[in-house]
Amino acid sequence: MIARLDLRNIARARLRDAEKLLSARRYDGAVYLCGYAVEIALKARICRALGWSEFPETSRDFEGYQSLRTHRLDVLLHFSGVEARIKARLMAEWSIVAMWEPETRYRRVGTASMADASDMIPATKSVVAAL
Repeated sequence: MIARLDLRNIARARLRDAEKLLSARRYDGAVYLCGYAVEIALKARICRALGWSEFPETSRDFEGYQSLRTHRLDVLLHFSGVEARIKARLMAEWSIVAMWEPETRYRRVGTASMADASDMIPATKSVVAAL
């Protein structure tokens, strides 16, 4: 199991990593890490909604909780307990981050542009802060 506070710290660290990658003109990596920052922040929010101090981490931990074993941001947002609030207040930002998927890691280098990363980082900051 991974502590909810650790998840929050990891989400913030991935966002800082994305900002460094943007500065280094590594746009693919910046976009990719933003998605993981949102995913991890959502998992921390799910813990809060469910009153859990930790989130499942291993296959054994996930026994009985398979629906939470996903990288799909829309599914995680649904379980977070704040879907309506996020979509009401941050629909533009959510629309940007919701396009992320873990398969981004397999895309050809150079697929993400500076504009993509420059849009994704502030959207991610807003969503992570709201979670």
